[in-house]
Amino acid sequence: MRKLLFSLKRVLPGCVGLLLLSQVPAAHAQSSAAAPVRAIKCGRLLDVRTGRVLPNGVVLVQGRTILQAGTNVAIPAGAETIDLGNALVLPGLIDAHTHLLQNYQPELGGDEANMLVTVASMNTARRALLGAAMGREDLEAGFTTVRDLGNSGLNGDVALRDAINQGQVVGPRIVASTRALSPVGGQFGRLTPEAQALVAQEYVAVSGVEEGRRAVRQALYDGADCIKVIVNNESQTLSLAELQVIVEEAHRQGKTVAAHAIGDEATRLAAQAGVNSIEHAYTIPDDVLKLMAAKQIFLVPTDYPPEFYLTAFHPPATATPEQRQGYEKGARTFAARNNQRLARALKAGVRIAAGSDEYYQLPGKTRGQASLQMFRAYAAAGMKPLEIIRAATLNGAELLGLKTKIGALEPGFAADLIAVDGDPLSDITALENVRFVMKGGQVIRQEPAAK
Repeated sequence: MRKLLFSLKRVLPGCVGLLLLSQVPAAHAQSSAAAPVRAIKCGRLLDVRTGRVLPNGVVLVQGRTILQAGTNVAIPAGAETIDLGNALVLPGLIDAHTHLLQNYQPELGGDEANMLVTVASMNTARRALLGAAMGREDLEAGFTTVRDLGNSGLNGDVALRDAINQGQVVGPRIVASTRALSPVGGQFGRLTPEAQALVAQEYVAVSGVEEGRRAVRQALYDGADCIKVIVNNESQTLSLAELQVIVEEAHRQGKTVAAHAIGDEATRLAAQAGVNSIEHAYTIPDDVLKLMAAKQIFLVPTDYPPEFYLTAFHPPATATPEQRQGYEKGARTFAARNNQRLARALKAGVRIAAGSDEYYQLPGKTRGQASLQMFRAYAAAGMKPLEIIRAATLNGAELLGLKTKIGALEPGFAADLIAVDGDPLSDITALENVRFVMKGGQVIRQEPAAK
């Protein structure tokens, strides 16, 4: 068989691969059509497009996809029924900025110290196993899809994505970026030669236009679904020409670009280059927000309430009372400034996609539980609950290039759905208590209603 395929490839280059690939969707479609129908019943069903809550909701699922969703949908005879009582069912959540293969410890210091310890002490295989654990925690909290934006060693995110897709590991659907493109030094300032060698496992340094183009092609060859670029670090900023060629090459091959950018110059360059999303943007001028709105560039605000920062990054035990007060003031000021920035973005008409950027171990919480706290910060900035839900469903799906596959409960979409007993349309924190999770037709979590 192997010799036959080799001979055919020589005679008909490319045709054999296309033939084999063409058989896969057909086979999947046949197995999906033959799968039994299941019905998920709920007292309330949220249509995220209209914002309407439909009573007596039913979602019919066959295989991995949704057949029908709505009010009082007829349930076929013999269909398995999952009755969720009066729970509210909505699409599975999307986190557009994760780092599953990191789990930093605050006691080790900040990002630089933790990253060097992680890269020096954990190989990519070990980090992929860590990612599997973090991914499972995200999924159980209601995140059925994530975009993992680098810091995953040498393509560990791709390995984890593929293992999940093949059913070898239970986790969220992953849109992977592989190593981020960056100025020399990754996200840090001056490093020793030894440290630079370690950082090269996390970032691909770009110095010049052709290096940018080459880095994109390498990332895509390595299996990237999207491109992550660090626009600026502590000492350097990529040029507009470098960013433009990165965007051009990625878009030419149908991939999106996520830009880590902070500050007036970096955010402006990213917007001018035409990236698909700007991550963080803790400081960003109004003219850049206006440009983002005009170009339909998403903002992914990786924000949290001050309590998150105070818990995750508490001061050392040796800190004086004055130092503790200063630390608390700094955390509250940072959170308040982020709220103001997000409010300005909303006023400017910038589209928002939810992204946690969670990669520290938060005491007493799983990765998913910690990530959900970003919604509290969005609410504090003035986002309405439905806007927040759309940022984590419809908007996230569009940003990830999956708007016809996930993000809504509609026929033909992936059967990704979650259920809560509360009302997130009046109190967004209700999403912190998910009791049912289905991803691709597979029940991940099912708990009885709270009494």
